[in-house]
Amino acid sequence: MLQSKFKSLTPRNDVLSFVVLAVLLLVLLPLLFDIFRLNLIGKYLTFAFVAIGLVLSWGLGGILSLGQGIFFGIGGYAMAMFLKLEASTPENTAIQSTPGIPDFMDWNQLTALPWFWEPFHSFGFTLVAIIVLPAIFAYIIGAAMFKRRVGGVYFAIITQAIAAILTILIIGQQGYTGGVNGITDLRTLLGWDIRTDSAKYVLYFVNAILLLAVLVAAQYIRKSKLGRLLVAMRDSEDRVRFSGYDVDNYKIFIFCIAGIFSSIGGAMFTLQVGFMSPSLIGIVPSIEMVIFAAVGGNLSIFGAVYGALIVNWAKTILSESYPEVWLFAMGALFIAVVLAFPKGLAGLYETYLQPKVDKFLDKKLKKDKAE
Repeated sequence: MLQSKFKSLTPRNDVLSFVVLAVLLLVLLPLLFDIFRLNLIGKYLTFAFVAIGLVLSWGLGGILSLGQGIFFGIGGYAMAMFLKLEASTPENTAIQSTPGIPDFMDWNQLTALPWFWEPFHSFGFTLVAIIVLPAIFAYIIGAAMFKRRVGGVYFAIITQAIAAILTILIIGQQGYTGGVNGITDLRTLLGWDIRTDSAKYVLYFVNAILLLAVLVAAQYIRKSKLGRLLVAMRDSEDRVRFSGYDVDNYKIFIFCIAGIFSSIGGAMFTLQVGFMSPSLIGIVPSIEMVIFAAVGGNLSIFGAVYGALIVNWAKTILSESYPEVWLFAMGALFIAVVLAFPKGLAGLYETYLQPKVDKFLDKKLKKDKAE
């Protein structure tokens, strides 16, 4: 019974997709690229956490959030606060008017560390905050919206508005948040210099392994009873509600999971890149995160990873070569994919490649049995 349940949660094609992606991330990419490009790929992968969460909430559950940058920012700022406090020892900040506090606070004439910064002296608290804070925030938003039957385009607009409000709040409270510049000059993690090439290699592998773990968790949700209920709610919410299920709580739960995944990505972004700013929280980055999921295929957790990689790679190449037109090119790419391939890259794979892969595997299986 356990074996059959395991097989139902891990179909052959999904296992193959996972192995191919794991080999790509852990073997091929580190061998093919230098540390600069590999660090860029690591940055792209942090957005894949958000895209996977969107596949679960939007693709499966029909909950389109245009404010996932909120949760990406919560995780990113939580990690940045810890790293900034570690870099702001009295010895390192001796030239300031008030040693022992972050430099931007001193520039804004603060004379003591704000109370809500104090817990982030602890790395353990920071790790818990990266998981718990987005879950609490997502629960508040979800309960306020879903309990009142707010959904569809209205929910998308409200999450977009919250992302804009949070961005304005962070920029306006410069003395507490670093303002428009964000939190910068992050140097060490528990005394380990994260700016060196060797550290960037390690962080890339940590990032990739965490992403694979999130993929496993997302696959479990997708193939479980919860995943089937999410699809049913997306297709006919009233029917599921009349069947006796508490649709609102299921929606809140999956929205919280998507928020947690996004927060983990934000924390890893801070470690990979070495800063966090409000430019990664607002409306534009949140819409870009939806594009990653759409290009990869909003029903495919593996497609979400490839979508994040390909769109960000295209964004980098276009912004380097054609800085005046890259935004138009990104918009054209999104429109072209939606019109020509409504199921994204995953749809292309399912239509053209998967039948051939299945045929090859069936032949190999029959040959192995015959031998």
